[in-house]
Amino acid sequence: MGEIGTAPTWWRKSSYSGGDNNCVEVAATGASISVRDTKRLQGDVLRFSPGAWQAFTTDLRGPSVPA
Repeated sequence: MGEIGTAPTWWRKSSYSGGDNNCVEVAATGASISVRDTKRLQGDVLRFSPGAWQAFTTDLRGPSVPA
C-alpha cells in the first residue's frame, strides 16, 4: 500500500522471466530503481541508485566487444 500523497509505483516483470515462477519485477521509484520477487509482492524490496543499477545490468550482459 502506498502512502498518502505519493505517486503509484508501476512495476514491470523482467523480460527474461520464464514460466517457472522465478521472476522479478522492476520499477523506477523516484531517484531509485526498485526490484521485488513476483511471488512475494508484499515482501522486501531492493533499491538501487540509477548508477548502481546501470552497472549491475551492464555486468549481467557480459563484457563489451570492441568495435
